[in-house]
Amino acid sequence: PNIRSLLFFNEFFPEEALEKSLPLEVLNYVKEHEDEVCNPLVCIFRISRAGTSCLKDRGIWRYMFNNFKLLRSLNYEITRRDYSIGFKLPSDIGNLIHLRFLSLKDLMFSWLKLPSSLGNLRCLQTLDLRVGLGKIHVPNVIWRMEQLRHLYLPRSCKSRTKLKLGTLRKLLTLVNFNTKNCYLKDLINMTNLRELRINLSFNIENFNEKELGENPPIIGSKYLHSLSIFISFRDESIDPKHLAHLLSSCTSICKLSIGAKISKLPDYRYFSSHLAYIRLYYCLLEEDPMPTLKKLPNLRILEFERSFVGKEMFCSAPGFPKLESVILVELHKLEEWKVDEGAMPSLQRLVIRSCPRLKMLPEGLRFITTLKELKIELMSKAFKDRLEEGEEDFYKVKHVPSIIFQNIW
Repeated sequence: PNIRSLLFFNEFFPEEALEKSLPLEVLNYVKEHEDEVCNPLVCIFRISRAGTSCLKDRGIWRYMFNNFKLLRSLNYEITRRDYSIGFKLPSDIGNLIHLRFLSLKDLMFSWLKLPSSLGNLRCLQTLDLRVGLGKIHVPNVIWRMEQLRHLYLPRSCKSRTKLKLGTLRKLLTLVNFNTKNCYLKDLINMTNLRELRINLSFNIENFNEKELGENPPIIGSKYLHSLSIFISFRDESIDPKHLAHLLSSCTSICKLSIGAKISKLPDYRYFSSHLAYIRLYYCLLEEDPMPTLKKLPNLRILEFERSFVGKEMFCSAPGFPKLESVILVELHKLEEWKVDEGAMPSLQRLVIRSCPRLKMLPEGLRFITTLKELKIELMSKAFKDRLEEGEEDFYKVKHVPSIIFQNIW
């Protein structure tokens, strides 16, 4: 009853050695249920995937939850590509009132509903509910866990799930937040939040589109440094004005990732001046984002992946004063990229991958003397040949110490 952590790996120990190491009570229990359990393994603190595949009888979980009540950390760890657990999580998990850490990541239950007894775990500081595939219902009990620092919600919740999170004032990390299953107004109370990841849906109700400043602020934390937004193609695109208002509340972020369909970026004034990293993927922007992004004074890394559907991009001078790395991936309609002399004066690394219609590198690259690495991947042989020594575009890159070509077709 005083055990706080217990670790067994049936992959690494012969069955005889494992039996000697197990408590008599567990052995007796397993013998009684040997018809349901293919290879007995009890693992508290960490259950390897080899073990979880054997724990298909719900009773053995209940045994653990009722006999190891002093546990501080419980992590069901996947080590093989077999997610099935085969039953619902027993309500007895609520007996582990001393838990500080609980992770159910990647586990798949046949009963897609978590027990309300999770609300008893008021000492939790980390809760990871990113279970396996499928929508799961989470009871509205997380608000009781006022000591939470890190909360990872399921990737997809059932429609009836609606979680109040406004009491979680100590929260530092919030992952898979969305406005369908959570309340947007609760974010204002999370005054210590450092990282926020929005997943699947983001919408502001009763939004004043004419006067953005009249809308109440969304983020209450002055310490937020990382914001990620992902909305799948099946969902509606994100409204540029809603995004602008969200960004205006994130005055301290230095890392921004947007994976959502959006017609154009908000004006640069809505972006934090501290931004050093921006990733745009699957945005399908119709308007060139470069005139906006070039005005961010501290931007160092810029990544595009299927983020622009226009034919031309233009980086004018002065612009991108501290930009060090640019990655362009799968911009399938891009035909011409122009770079002014004086733009991107600090660029060190450039990667172009699978931009089939791009005819040539921009003229302005020859003025960027700081460029150390150029990587060309999944591009045409004609594009590559232009950059060979003695060919028509070699003068643009002859100063670059490292030029790498991969998977040229």
